[in-house]
Amino acid sequence: MMNFKRIARHLAMTHWQVNRTFPAHALRAIENAIKVSEAVHTGEIRFVIEGALESGLLWHGQSARARAIDVFSQLRVWDTEHNNGLLIYVLLADREVEIVADRGIHAKVGTPAWEVICRAIESAFKAGDYEAGVIGGIHAATKHLAKHFSAAGANPNELPNKPVIL
Repeated sequence: MMNFKRIARHLAMTHWQVNRTFPAHALRAIENAIKVSEAVHTGEIRFVIEGALESGLLWHGQSARARAIDVFSQLRVWDTEHNNGLLIYVLLADREVEIVADRGIHAKVGTPAWEVICRAIESAFKAGDYEAGVIGGIHAATKHLAKHFSAAGANPNELPNKPVIL
């Protein structure tokens, strides 16, 4: 069954709204938080914002979770030496956050821990704290990554730290 309210939200979402919600200074702060995070572990964090789903995906009812998995694959977040890539995905029109973790880190942390982080970010979004919500989520993910993949010795940056806006 089609959700017409959801479709309307997606059709009304503009790049201007995405840029207003995540201005350049916020994106730089998020990029820096990822850089600082990755200095203490060998995991790789990618942060992606998608304003709205394209019409084909929307009409087929694609969920934020399914889209996050697609983006995880498209950006090759899975392509890290220790299988410890992590995607934090925001579907702004739905105000939903999804974390997709590669098998190396997911096996050690599991879905419930990622769900807690996602709900905390979404809670910050409801309060209008987009930048702080994302950075808080990065800090929470860092604790898990540092526990299981602490940086010892060489720690190459395998994936870009710069946030992606789709």
